[in-house]
Amino acid sequence: MNISITARKFKAHETLRDFITSEVSKIDKFYDNILDVDVILSYQPNKDTTKTSEIIVKVPGQVLTASEVSDDYKKSTVLAVEKIHRQLEKLKTKNKPY
Repeated sequence: MNISITARKFKAHETLRDFITSEVSKIDKFYDNILDVDVILSYQPNKDTTKTSEIIVKVPGQVLTASEVSDDYKKSTVLAVEKIHRQLEKLKTKNKPY
């Protein structure tokens, strides 16, 4: 599983990158055939500073996406990973033979 992290309009610290890598690597135990994971962090500078974490997971035949907005990148990433986990569980149950 290849994990790439992209930060838009800012430079992500190494501690944030390590946290995101450790969180995203947890989804590998839920689904075996994950090819690539792209994490896109973006920042909206308005009066309420919103931080968005978008996760794009590529599996054979499908692309799963989840996006979360909050006031902290770690919180956004954890919530987006939970969404991806639910999507992978649903995909796994659809692909089971009867």
